[in-house]
Amino acid sequence: MFFRGSTESGGRKSRALQCIAAAALLIVGGLGTARAADGHRLWLRYVPVHGRWLERYRHAATELVPPGARRPTVRDTQAELERGLAGMLGRAVPSAAHVTAGGAILFGTPKDSARIRSLRLDLARVGSQGYLIRTLTVDGHRATVIAGNTDIGVLYGAFRFLRLMQTRRPISRLDIASRPKIRFRVLDFWDNLDGTVERGYAGSSIWKWGELPQYLSPRYTELARACASIGINGVVLNNVNASPYILTPLYLEKVAALAGVLRPYGIRVYLSVPFSAPITVGRLKTADPLAPAVQAWWRKKVAEIYRYVPDFGGFLTKADSEGEPGPEQYGRTQAQGANVLARALAHYGGIVMWRTFVYSTNPHSEDRVMQAYDIFKPLDGKFDQNVILQNKNGPLDFQPREPFNPLFGAMPKSNEMLELEITKEYLGQQTSLVYLGTLFQGALRADTWQRGRGSTVARVIDGSLYGERDTGIAGVANIGSDRNWCGSIFNQSNWYAFGRLAWNPYASARVIAADWVRMTFTNNPAFVRPVVHMMMISREAVVDYMDPLGLASQMEAGTHFGPGPWVHPGPHMPPDWSSTYYSRANAAGIGFNRTATGSDAVSQYAPHVAAKFASLKRCPPKLLLWFHHVAWTYRLRTGRTVWDSLLRHYQRGLDTVARMRKTWAGLARYVDPQRFRLTADFLTIQQHNAQWWRDASIAYWESISHLPLPPAIAPPPFPLKAYEAFCIPYVAGTPGGKPPCAPDDGPVPY
Repeated sequence: MFFRGSTESGGRKSRALQCIAAAALLIVGGLGTARAADGHRLWLRYVPVHGRWLERYRHAATELVPPGARRPTVRDTQAELERGLAGMLGRAVPSAAHVTAGGAILFGTPKDSARIRSLRLDLARVGSQGYLIRTLTVDGHRATVIAGNTDIGVLYGAFRFLRLMQTRRPISRLDIASRPKIRFRVLDFWDNLDGTVERGYAGSSIWKWGELPQYLSPRYTELARACASIGINGVVLNNVNASPYILTPLYLEKVAALAGVLRPYGIRVYLSVPFSAPITVGRLKTADPLAPAVQAWWRKKVAEIYRYVPDFGGFLTKADSEGEPGPEQYGRTQAQGANVLARALAHYGGIVMWRTFVYSTNPHSEDRVMQAYDIFKPLDGKFDQNVILQNKNGPLDFQPREPFNPLFGAMPKSNEMLELEITKEYLGQQTSLVYLGTLFQGALRADTWQRGRGSTVARVIDGSLYGERDTGIAGVANIGSDRNWCGSIFNQSNWYAFGRLAWNPYASARVIAADWVRMTFTNNPAFVRPVVHMMMISREAVVDYMDPLGLASQMEAGTHFGPGPWVHPGPHMPPDWSSTYYSRANAAGIGFNRTATGSDAVSQYAPHVAAKFASLKRCPPKLLLWFHHVAWTYRLRTGRTVWDSLLRHYQRGLDTVARMRKTWAGLARYVDPQRFRLTADFLTIQQHNAQWWRDASIAYWESISHLPLPPAIAPPPFPLKAYEAFCIPYVAGTPGGKPPCAPDDGPVPY
């Protein structure tokens, strides 16, 4: 149990360590320091076990039996087991060459361990990245065997074994076989070379380019450990709005240094590259993908990258989107643009993750959410095999709630991967407590019906629906220089949930939340139960007070922070960047008509799904205003009008945050003061923000609908003009460098 006021030192101060090597290991791992709990150690705290669980685990590691090989990953696996067991059991764990007593841990691959080879384990079923954990009798003694076909598989197995102990699961009779269902499990860092982070809310970039390659921060290894513990095996180092300088020798040498740190943990590096690089770096006059000189330039550049990084993963590209150059400006297709990169990488086994976030800002163009489908669907089968189309979970842009992206399952001859946003750009950014495991789970379980019932997004991206081999999932990271990595303690849970669902997209968001709480805080049920409940309702609360009933993009423009339902197109504001474009609110009603009588976006879905979304009666209420423009007086299935229901959602969201804050206030005795206070203060901020959203939104809709407020809804305390004038000029993570507004000298509502 974790007692209030204790430190994260892990080892028992009253007991001397049994050997100098183990002492050094504990100090390096952060276990021998007196630093108060501050979130830096994430879910890898390895705090001491007490009570009956100590009795159950005390023979868990009489000794470690490593394989004969001493490759970096093998050494890191042994170090992690020693670190974890010493922290939890309060003693150093000796390593031995032979199993001589009960409770030994034998780990390795058949290639390197004759003893594991002699056990004739069925390792074929776990592939190259999976593992077996099994309780067996070895040399007449009980032992826990952690085995895989590769070193990295064994490392993943070691982390899984330690997780069992961290979450107080029995380990006396284990029989676990696990392998990742998705091949490429990637974190996308939107970090710029100048140290800023676009849509990052955890300080400056973790990558210190000015110090590389000579100085390698210990945080890089800590990052690698955390990623490996949840099975993440790829990192895109730089922003999708990419600087071309990342491709120069100056930076490739730095990339190689980072790759060297991440490699032992099974993590490959990838780079975001601008489509215009042949011009900006190569000094060519064109970036036309069909130009022979351009094709030759990419081949030469890729060969150069692989000389620096022999296991380089490949490219991530954003093209023809938000001002980024792409093949469209040369009259070429997205497939022609992607394939020129893919063919340069193919010889080395590299891939191209080609984002489908492509749209025109022409004010007379079609419905924004339809454009990616209309551009990419006709190109199915025209992309090279090492191209994976990277689709956002919804057709718009990481909104609090969207329907699933209609591209999923609609391109059976092309590889598709899912892009999720771990950083909460539209969900309260660094301070709001929003567990995204439920959002990720909902996106993965969405049924496309492309091949009948059960054609879920998870089955599209894991290859089980159409049989693709190159499968992938990406998460836009929220990791920075903050001591706690993610800006807040609970933001860490979204990084954790992404990794767990990337390994197994069919896992339960609730189970993942419970594991994270147990590993991050305490196993005490009196704490775990209410906190998991709080996490599970948190995202719905934010949807309620931001974008209820299927509204979308009602945030302030630019910063994406705070309410802005009044934001309308202007000289520097394209229509589909405004809030009024999506609400379509007027005196008659509210919502975007995407049925056959409107933009007909419903037709991009499989017939079964399209019919459901197109029907006023069958459309889920939570997506009603995404697909339908309805009268304010239209009655929902509940019997309430849209007007009444909309207002009650705003109030319910605020009330839920107030309950979350009250729940947390009652848990102080289970949490160290530093992390308790940070979370309590952030929940206070979130409640203020929820109140701001509720009041400002109600004031605006009241001015549009001209309807009276129901008796149960308190009126906003300020007039609409006060909310419209309220401005926060500087918000972390906002690109561009210029404040989007200037505060006036009027009242400050919140």
